[in-house]
Amino acid sequence: MKSLSRLLTFVGLVLSSSLCVAQIQINPLPDQKPAVARPLSAHELTAADAEAWLDGLFPYGLKKNNIAGAVVVVVKDGQVLLAKGYGYADVSAKKPVDPMTTLFRVGSISKTFTWTAVMQLVEQGKLDLDADVNKYLDFTIPPRDGKPITLRELMTHTPGFEETMKNLGGDDPARLMSNEAWVKEWVPERIYPPGEVSAYSNYGAALAGYIVQRVSGQPFDDYIEQHILQPLGMQHATFQQPLPASLAPDMAKSYAKASEPARPFELVNAVAAGALSVSGGDMARFMIAQLQDGHDGDAQILRPQTAQQMHNFTHSSVPGLLPIALGFYHMDRNGQDIIGHGGDTELFHSDMALFMQQNVGVFVSIDGEDDGGLLRQLLNGFTERYFPALPQLPQPTLATAREHGALLVGRYIASRTAASSFMSMLKLLGQSRISMDKDGTLVTSDFKDLAEQPRHWREVKPFVWLDDDSGSHLGALIQDGKLRWISYDEVAPIMVFMPVPGWQSAAWNLPLLFGVLVVFLLTVLLWPIAALVRRHYRESSLLSVQATRWYRLSRVAALLYLLFTAGWLYVLKLADDSFANLGNGLDVTLRLIQLVGVLAVIGTLAVVANARHAWREPGGWWRKANSTMLVLACLAALWFVFSLHLLGLHLNY
Repeated sequence: MKSLSRLLTFVGLVLSSSLCVAQIQINPLPDQKPAVARPLSAHELTAADAEAWLDGLFPYGLKKNNIAGAVVVVVKDGQVLLAKGYGYADVSAKKPVDPMTTLFRVGSISKTFTWTAVMQLVEQGKLDLDADVNKYLDFTIPPRDGKPITLRELMTHTPGFEETMKNLGGDDPARLMSNEAWVKEWVPERIYPPGEVSAYSNYGAALAGYIVQRVSGQPFDDYIEQHILQPLGMQHATFQQPLPASLAPDMAKSYAKASEPARPFELVNAVAAGALSVSGGDMARFMIAQLQDGHDGDAQILRPQTAQQMHNFTHSSVPGLLPIALGFYHMDRNGQDIIGHGGDTELFHSDMALFMQQNVGVFVSIDGEDDGGLLRQLLNGFTERYFPALPQLPQPTLATAREHGALLVGRYIASRTAASSFMSMLKLLGQSRISMDKDGTLVTSDFKDLAEQPRHWREVKPFVWLDDDSGSHLGALIQDGKLRWISYDEVAPIMVFMPVPGWQSAAWNLPLLFGVLVVFLLTVLLWPIAALVRRHYRESSLLSVQATRWYRLSRVAALLYLLFTAGWLYVLKLADDSFANLGNGLDVTLRLIQLVGVLAVIGTLAVVANARHAWREPGGWWRKANSTMLVLACLAALWFVFSLHLLGLHLNY
């Protein structure tokens, strides 16, 4: 649910080699999955070995990163191989995490339950993945370029919606909204044609949840309870908010850090996109059902052909990079077919990975800030330990590396972005940059490795680059000889990065913005200083009465622009602190900030009038120069005000 910076995925398809590998060829029976060659370096996945390995990783990781608690569950061949809790569900009470009963908030992993519900209704003939979603709604999603949105596009995060942040979550039950109320509050603008651009969308998942409710005739929470949780025996799982009385005592308290007091229970208004609370033991049941084509023992939540349709479909945003299935994104690594999903709230961070060839699933959830990348260490380490890559010959760097790499050098904007609201500020402040090193490799300072260091990529296939340290790939989509977008394996299933148009580039916009603010700041600071200097030397102003009035109003305009800027910095700080701050309660503050902005824009007229007097009346060069600079600063400020939608009439964001 949070920023995709915490999104966890595995990387890279690896070519198999027979060098130094003992292999046994087995012809599988029709109902068996084909055997996969195992390198001699692979550890056997047993409960004892997995427990020893996890015990060496998690207690230290929790202590080092000041994390309250965590749960890890491994399933294999339809059984729970291992379920372990680490740390505390309640730090002050020293209550340990129970892997079978302690509930964790799993954020966007909730979406896999929503997508499963969609597929249940598809197999019943009540939903069509390729029909206009308006067929199932009681309000209208406007078309873009004459094209509607389909459920398939919702499930592959290609409906083209801009990012939504307002009222996404909070901690005040009095302000809790239903999933239906949230999707109906306002429809985000469609900024991309449907089916083309991968741009992760919480709104799209919440919309799918409302469609489930409409078509089934049951409240979304009740539908999931009756058709997924109860059949699988998931007694420690719920989408209800606040938690029902029977489950509330089992909820892990919410911590940013183990050394800090617990925070309030996190609420998610986009229920179908991220409101699930679940124990590790219950997630094991869900993973087993997905791994076994929709069944766990006698429980059947999907027909085998439906589960296979869900898991086997692929949509790729960039050729050569990892695709997305219907709702599950690919996390392939070391030649393993891995599908899964990550999930983040403000305080909980989770991941689920299903190793389809091995009939193995892993679920992990952490209660606290995962600044140390403990999730990635676990999942990457698990794959390397039990399913390491087969030996392979190094892939040579292509001779076209410099030529093709030069096309990618520049700045990029993530496709998951706001475009019609003031949150388009993030398009300016959050640009990523690609440069080229002396050896022709591409350098990404923003797509960092586990050590938070820039990554280096070399071209190993046409327009596909490899990071040798991680095995991850970066790729570019080229159409008609032009670069459309890039991505890299960790986020490619759900997001791309688009070249920044010249007029939006932070390379000149940010220096200009800083220069404008310096001009405003110096203007405001020098105003009283100049008055004090004249008073000290008992000099009267040489300006006419009318010129004096415009001079003073121009200084007020500069002050208003500074206050306007400070207001938006305050809003960005609130957003960074917590999504709970971004709700209807902020509307009055936003309107006050915009009122200051309107007065500042009007004040630009006073700045122009002041400059006019400065050039028409006798005076020194300094007055002419600073009045001209102030006019230019105001004109530049107007560019930012309107290009970033800072005075938008609506407050939807």
